[in-house]
Amino acid sequence: MSKPMAMGFALFSVLLMILTGVFISINGWLAALFFVLTLAFIAYGFIVSAKIRRRKQSQ
Repeated sequence: MSKPMAMGFALFSVLLMILTGVFISINGWLAALFFVLTLAFIAYGFIVSAKIRRRKQSQ
């Protein structure tokens, strides 16, 4: 994964974590939603990284 792409994934993940923290005090259901979205987005980042790594190895 390129450095700009990794930085984008990292910044967006941190933004989702911050939103999760904010919504903990406002609404528990929205906090749970953002928590799940955060985990899903981080997992998606690992999936994209693995696919890119596999593509580079097969060339």
